[in-house]
Amino acid sequence: MNKLNGFLYGIISSASFGLIPLFAIPAMQHGMDFMNVITYRFLFATIALAILLKVRKVSFAIEKSDLPTLLLLSVFYIVSSVFLLWGYKFMPSGIATTIHFMYPVITTLVMMLLFHEKNSLSRTLAILMAIAGVYALSYTDSQGETNLVGIIIVLLSAVGYALYLVTVGQRKNKELKGLRLTFYVFFFSTLMLITGMLTTGSLHSIPDIPTFGNLLLLAIIPTIVSNLTLIEAIKYIGATQTSVLGAMEPVTAVIVGITVFGEAFTLPIAIGIVLIIAAVTIIILKR
Repeated sequence: MNKLNGFLYGIISSASFGLIPLFAIPAMQHGMDFMNVITYRFLFATIALAILLKVRKVSFAIEKSDLPTLLLLSVFYIVSSVFLLWGYKFMPSGIATTIHFMYPVITTLVMMLLFHEKNSLSRTLAILMAIAGVYALSYTDSQGETNLVGIIIVLLSAVGYALYLVTVGQRKNKELKGLRLTFYVFFFSTLMLITGMLTTGSLHSIPDIPTFGNLLLLAIIPTIVSNLTLIEAIKYIGATQTSVLGAMEPVTAVIVGITVFGEAFTLPIAIGIVLIIAAVTIIILKR
């Protein structure tokens, strides 16, 4: 029963993260630029995480030595979030989320290049499959033209998240983890975003109640729900199986894109999604 619960938590975690386009795109369609969407998402998520930590009676205390690492993590998380939503302006949200899902492959590359982690035939195969998957996904229109700008932007999103994961893994204080770590990443990210937006005069008020609702749901479901269920899934079935279930993330985003936003689903897109999910699965199982 515990294993079944673990699988359910893992599916909910990855599927809820894949719902980012469902709430972000309508807010952007109502006149909010992606930077304002991200700023309000981080602000609401920080408040919700603070309430959750208070309810669970988790200490907010951190060491001064943790501050540089938390600031670096916040920068990487901002980069990942900004470039993912920016990518929605250049390509269908399902495709963008699938390319973003390559972050385990990029994490492996970073570990190999910077930390001299050993390569293997399976990892080389997975990297080639991921590249082939991105190539297949790049043909998103009837003329078969490659949207290089969009691909580069979303790949930078995946790089940002990969660097975030590598930094989490390499940090010295292993006691700072879970919801407390997530809270401080969002807290410092929010401070950076609001400071930058106020300095440039780019921060705008939320235009209407439906947009407020979408921003609130964007903060709660792909952030709070996703993190809580992730922790539960790892507790019951371990990190490896939970990571494999992360394949629900791009699948959910693609389904939302097709059913809600009328995005196209072609054979090259299907091949690209399968290749990237297979590549990521190989990398996770190998690790």
